[in-house]
Amino acid sequence: MAAMSVAERMTAEEFLALPVPELGRPWNLVDGEVVVNDPTALHGDVLEILLFALGSWTRATPGRGKVTLSRDLRIDGRNVFVPDLLWYRDGRVPASHDPPPYPLPDIAAEVGSPSTWRHDRGAKRSGYERHGLPELWLLDTVADRVRVLRRFHPERPRFDVEFDLGSEETLTSPLLPGFELPLAGVFPERR
Repeated sequence: MAAMSVAERMTAEEFLALPVPELGRPWNLVDGEVVVNDPTALHGDVLEILLFALGSWTRATPGRGKVTLSRDLRIDGRNVFVPDLLWYRDGRVPASHDPPPYPLPDIAAEVGSPSTWRHDRGAKRSGYERHGLPELWLLDTVADRVRVLRRFHPERPRFDVEFDLGSEETLTSPLLPGFELPLAGVFPERR
């Protein structure tokens, strides 16, 4: 299934007032349009590996913050993004029973799905950048690559570091001292 948009545009407030399914929202509000995510098995497999690695790192030592799956982030009046994975540093972790929308995390990760990849690389990337996200990981499941975007200087208005990592490299972050994820194990081999 491809991305599906509704014909009528809506505001962030209208979007956030919609009932949330028990397993979370499988859609985003991008430029006033509801975009339905139809993740593939590959998307789920890559996300599971990323969640396990980052979750293990955060739980290994107290004070490493919290990693969580999809949460509503109100970017502005026409955008509510639901990244695949979010990491909040210690001291910024929202309470589990806080209502949405949630604050921007310190790291957001978007795993590419055919139905949403153009939004992840385009409007969502721009929205995250405009509103001060410190670091964004875009995991491309077609090219088996990760594009890393970050702010070397937190006060800068744009991401000032951007690079790609291939499946033979290791994902790290200055926000996550000691975290290392060899990408060879993230993207399954194609048969």
